[in-house]
Amino acid sequence: MQQPAGGPAPAVPERDLVIDLARFFCLALVVIAHTMMVSPVLHPDGTVSSDNTLGNQHWFEPVVWVLQVMPLFFVAGGVTGLYSWRRLRSQGGSAFEFVQGRLLRLIRPAAVLLSVMFTGLWAARLSGVDPQVIQLLAAGAGMPLWFLAAYLAAQLNLPWLAALHARAPWLTLAALLCLVVAVDCLRGALPQLAYANMVFLWCAVQQLGFILADGKLQGLTPSGLLGIVAASNLTLGALVVLRLYSGNMLVNLNPPNLTLFLLAVSQAAGLQLLRPLLARLAGLGPVRGVLARVGRRSMTVYLWHLPLLAAMSGLLLLTDFPQPTGGTAAWWWTRPLVLLGVVALLLPVLALFGRLEEQPTAPGSSRARPAAAVVTAAVVVFIPVADAALNGLTVGLLGGGAACFALAVLLLGRVPTRNAEASDSGGSGRPLPHPPLRANLEP
Repeated sequence: MQQPAGGPAPAVPERDLVIDLARFFCLALVVIAHTMMVSPVLHPDGTVSSDNTLGNQHWFEPVVWVLQVMPLFFVAGGVTGLYSWRRLRSQGGSAFEFVQGRLLRLIRPAAVLLSVMFTGLWAARLSGVDPQVIQLLAAGAGMPLWFLAAYLAAQLNLPWLAALHARAPWLTLAALLCLVVAVDCLRGALPQLAYANMVFLWCAVQQLGFILADGKLQGLTPSGLLGIVAASNLTLGALVVLRLYSGNMLVNLNPPNLTLFLLAVSQAAGLQLLRPLLARLAGLGPVRGVLARVGRRSMTVYLWHLPLLAAMSGLLLLTDFPQPTGGTAAWWWTRPLVLLGVVALLLPVLALFGRLEEQPTAPGSSRARPAAAVVTAAVVVFIPVADAALNGLTVGLLGGGAACFALAVLLLGRVPTRNAEASDSGGSGRPLPHPPLRANLEP
């Protein structure tokens, strides 16, 4: 892989706290929503099932249209990813160094999670826990891993997509959008082809982040931005009314389709519209402090919150603790307690494993690894991740995934010196911020 051409890298702006705030909001909303979705049920015959209580509520379908924030995750990832790539290029870094750094910062926390889950579930099986319960916990707790697959695919393609964006931003976006539509048109005849949009769709949404990063929406008036929000939602509504797509944005999420791109357009324009207000909010001292503390551990929060929620819910089934029926008033009143329980369980996990998002793990030189090692590591990572995204997570796949991720970390070594120095820079001006101000998944 040669470093993609694209002319001199544009200057990288100062830290964008609005993007940090947007990613914090998305992460918090995902954690809160999951506490209202996971509802295991112990039946009289001893079997256990899991209901998506929130997803089964009829009133929730129009609400999730507004609160489906996964597109905004990828828009924000496009903004910060493009800044990181341009900064690395300005220091003489290559695309392989970018991929090496991205892989390490994403798979190190995931490798630990898979190892702990595999060990814990095997211990439960040996202690006599019903295999059905174990499989239910594995499948439910592994739900966030589809995001890891999609985000890795988008970020590892970022260098050459950034080069295309530098030459022809709108043409590149249109080409990706055409691929998304083509896959959607063929998914009826070839259902498995729909998963190609795990790459095409999220890369297209990432390109919207590039456009936002380059300030191409700054010249629009508030009425113009409102017009984009209205047009994208009206188009989405027309596609739903014509029954070309589902109106349930959870259904449209996996495999993803065109509806999520239209949501991304609306959310990107809305973010630009609210930027002055969000900038003032993000600039407040207490808010900056929260972004600093949560941001540097956000990948750990995202990966661990659902396994912890599933484990806590499963253990409560074995006790005499009251178990209200999902969707009842009593069940809703317990949701704040469940959220507090998840947060309490997350605190020691963050203390133990949160630093894996920042620190190099392998001893020795921090030079860039050979291209063959980086490519091999990417392939090794995507084998279990793609399997989990397509077929669901099993206990066996947890063990295999943990082994593959550990092998990839060994192949990659440490974050390259230039990338590490860039992340640790605490000065003002052009460089990106010190890791404590990092939010969500960005080094």
